[in-house]
Amino acid sequence: MPKYNYIMSRRMQRTHSSRIIYVMGERRVSYADQIFIDMCKDILENGTSTEGEKVRPHWADGESAYTVKKFGVVNRYDLSKEFPIMTLRRTALKSATDEMLWIWQKKSNNINDLHSHIWDEWADEDGSIGKAYGYQMGVKHQYKEGMMDQVDRVIYDLKNNPFSRRIMTNLYVHQDLHEMNLYPCAYSMTFNVTQKKGHDKLTLNAVLNQRSQDVLTANNWNVVQYAVLVHMLAQICGMEVGELVHVIADAHIYDRHIPIVRELIERPVYDAPTFVLNPDVTDFYQFTRDDVKVENYVTGPQITDIPVAI
Repeated sequence: MPKYNYIMSRRMQRTHSSRIIYVMGERRVSYADQIFIDMCKDILENGTSTEGEKVRPHWADGESAYTVKKFGVVNRYDLSKEFPIMTLRRTALKSATDEMLWIWQKKSNNINDLHSHIWDEWADEDGSIGKAYGYQMGVKHQYKEGMMDQVDRVIYDLKNNPFSRRIMTNLYVHQDLHEMNLYPCAYSMTFNVTQKKGHDKLTLNAVLNQRSQDVLTANNWNVVQYAVLVHMLAQICGMEVGELVHVIADAHIYDRHIPIVRELIERPVYDAPTFVLNPDVTDFYQFTRDDVKVENYVTGPQITDIPVAI
């Protein structure tokens, strides 16, 4: 463990006067942690409760799962400066990437194509989650240029029409909702390409739209997997990474998660690690979860046995 200089940042002095920022040289700690801490404090201090209301989620024991929530949370991550993986606790980079590739690359809706068990609660006896997520990505649509699915259309436009304002995907297909075992949470990506002054390469930016998010279990997981997606698409299209903007309509902390979150956001934070993507891959469909890694990733202890609302 390197020795850190302990100083108070001016920004954190204004917002959280008791919190210490760890700095090593000129490099500041993970900005993803700062965003997460600020968001959680805002939800806990200024959010509204659903306790006593009619809610769909419930705990394994049958009790209703209530939340404290904030509407319209918007977080911005500059991927050119830092990879937004939190250090308060470890985020499983390869597993998050695996789920993203399951949807975007394999275009699968079957949990047997995943290396994790995060979707087991919503799968039927055959492993299907219905016409959700990867299923929607694999549906081909007619364009002037021919039949393409949503992923191939994004790649085609990034390579051929990079300044188009129509480069986006949508998983929330109303006609198929009744055949989805869970409605899509992160349902839309909008890509936007810019040109930085003095840069030869174009810059790829993206907006991730999410209707609902369980902040403790899913926030950094989603941020990480879509940051990886932007890195992968930028690489295969010969671009640089820019901003990932995460828009959450309903950002919530479940009632049984509140003590866990309070402990988590008081932990020390560490330097952001270095993200490495295999530079030899030039075809999106050749990426695997083993093509991503983070170096010098120091974190707090993992949290186990988090109750999951279903």
